[in-house]
Amino acid sequence: MIKIKAVLFDLHGTLAYVENPVTETEIPEYLFSRGYEVSPQQLKAAWAFVSFIDYPKYGYKNWRSYFSKIFWRLKVKVNEETLNAIVKLLESKPYQLYPDAAAAVIKAKESRFKTAIVTTIAYFQFKKAIQPIRNYFDFIMTGYEAGCDKTNPKMYKKVVEILNVRPEEAVMIGDDVPIDIVLPKKMGINAILLDRQGKNVECLHADAVIRGLDEAVETVLRKFGET
Repeated sequence: MIKIKAVLFDLHGTLAYVENPVTETEIPEYLFSRGYEVSPQQLKAAWAFVSFIDYPKYGYKNWRSYFSKIFWRLKVKVNEETLNAIVKLLESKPYQLYPDAAAAVIKAKESRFKTAIVTTIAYFQFKKAIQPIRNYFDFIMTGYEAGCDKTNPKMYKKVVEILNVRPEEAVMIGDDVPIDIVLPKKMGINAILLDRQGKNVECLHADAVIRGLDEAVETVLRKFGET
């Protein structure tokens, strides 16, 4: 049996979350109150374009540059006061680690696995959240490092190359069936589905379905053997 040498972690919904995130209407309503006509669907479309196309190309370092690009996509020029208010709002909704995240990552590293985060999300958005465990990751793969979004097989291909392991020597842990399970499995990477809400998701592609990250690491050790 091939030994697992690397454990890959999804970020959003797996390692971290945003408590009370900004809603789809919150920013558009504020913009309308300031005299800027940006509908929720327009903002959603521009935000997605920047997340999946612009960020992988340019790697924005903060909410100001990131959201300035969103407004550029919308062809809307806002004043500094409006932009500052939106940036302040977004900065007030930071990513936080799930209670089981730190211990799981540390255990994976102490078990001599190579470790990485695999996400499209811009690094500045979760940098502070992972600071306590940053040194336990060998690599942080975002859309900018990969040059693409996570639905592109290139991201997984690149991260296993950087970690210097074969696909079958890696296991991905995440909560999104198409992106965290089906896609890596097609590439020969093992995959464990995280079902935090206990929805009893049926996923024939997953090597295992678990409820928490502590269980995920235990499953890697038990199912695939220690490195």
